[in-house]
Amino acid sequence: MQDSQDAAAEGRVNWRRFAVAVGVPTVVAGGLVVALAQGAIAASFSISGQAFHLTASSLDGTGFTQYSGADNVKKSGPTPVAVSGIKSATIRDLCQSVVGTIPGTSIPITLRIEAGKTADGKAVSADNLLIGMSDLQGDATFTNINIGQDASTLDQAGDQVPKGDLAASARAPTRCTSTT
Repeated sequence: MQDSQDAAAEGRVNWRRFAVAVGVPTVVAGGLVVALAQGAIAASFSISGQAFHLTASSLDGTGFTQYSGADNVKKSGPTPVAVSGIKSATIRDLCQSVVGTIPGTSIPITLRIEAGKTADGKAVSADNLLIGMSDLQGDATFTNINIGQDASTLDQAGDQVPKGDLAASARAPTRCTSTT
């Protein structure tokens, strides 16, 4: 005698087999997604050469420098940027995001990093911070600023730049507040 579940009639679906074939991989994939989101599994995405967006509600620092430079973005080639260096910085409500693709596919993915939440009473600290930016919005206060000096003479943030580039530097505390 043959069990009716052993051999499905032709043209019919064996629902138990279907449930196992679809359900088990779905549960495993869901478990991996949850483990990845909770940080139990590491994920690596290559975002080198991609432009990123950075915002903060405030940045307080000492030892400020700024000079012109070029960023070699993968898709568009060299892009003019302002390079800002800060010897010591405290950043509040930092949010950094970059759009890339999942390796081996053309599926877009956004990597977003948040830190230094003011509501939590925390801040991000950085030493020898160097940022190349194509756009800057906000208010800033500089003390003892020197605009128009040779960039190769900068000594505020330990920058290494070509001789002859035009630059600005400030020794005393610097405060920048984002308007976005």
